[in-house]
Amino acid sequence: MTTKHFLCSVSLIVVGLVTGCNRALPPEAEGVLYCAEGNPEAFNPQLVTSGTTLDMTSSQLFDRLIEYNESSREFESSLAEHWSVSEDNLRYRFKLREDVPFHSTDFFHPTRNLNAQDVVFTFNRWLKPEHPYHEISGGQYPFFTATRLDQLIREVSATSSHEVEITLREPDSSLLSILASSFAVIMSAEYGQQLLNQGEPQQFDLEPIGTGPFKFSHFRKDVALNYVRHDEYWKGPAASENLVFRIAPNDHKRMLMLLTQDCDISPYPPARDIAWLDEREDIHLQTSMSPNTAFWAFNTDKAPFNDIKVRQALAHAIDRDALISAVYFDHAVRADSILPNTSWAHSPTPEAFRYDPQRARELLDEAGYGSGFTMDVWALPVQRAYNPNARLMAELIQSNLNDIGVNVNIVSYEWSSFRRSLAEGAHDSVLIGWSADHADPDNFFRPLLTCAAKASGNNRAMWCNEIFDNLVTNAIRSIDRPTRESFYHQAQDILAQEVPVVPLAHSIRFQASRDYIQGLQPPAYGGINLRSVSKVAEIERGEP
Repeated sequence: MTTKHFLCSVSLIVVGLVTGCNRALPPEAEGVLYCAEGNPEAFNPQLVTSGTTLDMTSSQLFDRLIEYNESSREFESSLAEHWSVSEDNLRYRFKLREDVPFHSTDFFHPTRNLNAQDVVFTFNRWLKPEHPYHEISGGQYPFFTATRLDQLIREVSATSSHEVEITLREPDSSLLSILASSFAVIMSAEYGQQLLNQGEPQQFDLEPIGTGPFKFSHFRKDVALNYVRHDEYWKGPAASENLVFRIAPNDHKRMLMLLTQDCDISPYPPARDIAWLDEREDIHLQTSMSPNTAFWAFNTDKAPFNDIKVRQALAHAIDRDALISAVYFDHAVRADSILPNTSWAHSPTPEAFRYDPQRARELLDEAGYGSGFTMDVWALPVQRAYNPNARLMAELIQSNLNDIGVNVNIVSYEWSSFRRSLAEGAHDSVLIGWSADHADPDNFFRPLLTCAAKASGNNRAMWCNEIFDNLVTNAIRSIDRPTRESFYHQAQDILAQEVPVVPLAHSIRFQASRDYIQGLQPPAYGGINLRSVSKVAEIERGEP
């Protein structure tokens, strides 16, 4: 049996696919095929913090006012041609392009291009409770609430048909970074009004309209999400006529689909397969140093995790170097802070998380838990750049904790249910992480660990510390880097003492694609952008 025939047989038996052997893809799968690790939670990036959802929506369907150039490390124009900032750093004025069309689909035909009213409409949705769309889809905007942008912005106003002014209550050095993030997309006010007139506002987040390179076509949960090219895209048409996200939560299945060409791109390939994939001539393996941190968060609203000594004990009980070897196959470095080691504000505190089982037992005894206890460890059910195998990591932690008398139950759910239960605080502890949306250090503090983040449901530790909050708030009020660095170092010292989370690893980001895919670049920040990705024509590949 040839290798090709063997792979097809395995695909048929294990995956149940019927298309891999003869490469006759179904009609809905024409175009670039991207293997996604889960379903999107929504089609509006304002509503989520999930990297899975952002990859599938943000840069494919929408644009932002500005973008962050990873090469020059500077902000550059997008929907806004240019912008200016007042001397007191409280007013930001953006001049919009006049030639940006929205998607035209079976369910919406725009009568005008983007203008200032669309920006006002989009921002006011999460800024103002009285906005007609504020409560649609649950009324939760976790990233903007966690970063307190909803408290920072005093007003968003249209100063002309194509000019918008954002007025702040106080200076914030991270504002431009937030506006360039995957969450700060701009939507259509005209589409919103059409749905209100039809009495169907809930469709706004289910059948999205944006200005991005692709248009929504259809979605079948657990199967596929289909986009078609937006031919009138203001930057020029996308390289591929169609884009299909084929949903496969299992990393074994995604790998088989890549090998049998049922997918062209597979993000987050299993760490155990990296070396093998790199040797294959028909697979292109890419890497990026995307700032990210995997961490173990304790629900500090629950006993015994509301006891600092218990949290410190658990931190000393786990062998993080062994996790790096077994889970990441050494394609990561140990994390000694929640802030990635590539950040200018990074301040490692390795002693706080040193592997020391004896010290862990002593701390448990001091806390009154010398006989141990039983706890749950929730394991992320999908693969992410920061954690390629949370289940295996949980099993290793389970073994470590057993050595100090702590029994562990490993818990996991389907991705959407998992995130919903996390936001409700149902967990004891969770293995999760964060990938940077922008380069500012603030991205690893306010969205994850502040009191506002707890209120938004995005603080997995359910931890609230006013001193920590004041430090990170003072940091963003300053534009002086040494001053900001000092505040962030103090904030990291508090995290090392309080241990609401245990930083575990900073991982290299991998993605694999077939050798006939061109234009694919792994992102350093935010979700992936597939506008420039296409297949090399079969005739160019020398195929019949």
